[in-house]
Amino acid sequence: MHEIYEAIKRSAIRIREAIEFDDTGYSENINSTGDTQLKLDIKSDLIIEEEFAKVASIKEIVSEEKADKTPLHVNGIYGVGYDPLDGSSLIDVNLSVGSIFGIYEGGYAGANLKAAVYVVYGPRVELVIAEVDVKMYRLNKNGEFVFIQTITLKEKGKLNAPGSTQMCWEPKHKALIDAIFADGYRLRYSGGMVPDLHQILLKGGGLFSYPATSDVPKGKLRMIFEVFPFAFVYEKAGGEAIDGKHRVLDLTPSHPHDTTPCFFGSTTEIKRVRKCYE
Repeated sequence: MHEIYEAIKRSAIRIREAIEFDDTGYSENINSTGDTQLKLDIKSDLIIEEEFAKVASIKEIVSEEKADKTPLHVNGIYGVGYDPLDGSSLIDVNLSVGSIFGIYEGGYAGANLKAAVYVVYGPRVELVIAEVDVKMYRLNKNGEFVFIQTITLKEKGKLNAPGSTQMCWEPKHKALIDAIFADGYRLRYSGGMVPDLHQILLKGGGLFSYPATSDVPKGKLRMIFEVFPFAFVYEKAGGEAIDGKHRVLDLTPSHPHDTTPCFFGSTTEIKRVRKCYE
């Protein structure tokens, strides 16, 4: 596992440099889910594939930017699902973005996750690794990731990050979000999954939601690349992640790009979600 973490660190340093200095415009390519790719999406994906190709324990990879799996090492044991540059559409307005990684053994069900990693590219570059617990590292001026802290969620938080198109919310979901704000929770939503979930983790707790809506009834966020890795992080930090009724990590996708509604948060906030959706 250590070799995979080191490959992610090398990738993060290279991607940070690309974000700072490369072309932030759109390419002429369309990815497997119909999104027009930024040139940085393509480059970030290539960087990660190059670094993972050096790691013999990785059997295959599956990227948010590709339609299917890419084989690497026939004797490898791990599959890595990743989003190379989540929230990349925020780069042209200079907001924080990130990379997300799920390390699987035995297929891409949530139950097969062995570790999860994400990187935040903001004013500082921070890397979070969840395995037994959740540890945060920060890139220093020498190009090294130094340990900063172990992250633990409080039982109840103060932040609310409600995603998706509000006009398409179910009435019960709107009532839930309105009630949470009425209880004094503060809005913290940038449109970037990585920085928004990172902020809730570092500020002690709260709720991030991306529900089923009338326009996207199966949710928008992808299980393998986005939802499962962050569900793993939140559980290891003492929180929970559900699809409204069920634990997210009990789900099994039938296709690499399958999506799900999702709610991440402290235990108090997730109890409120369960009550709303029961």
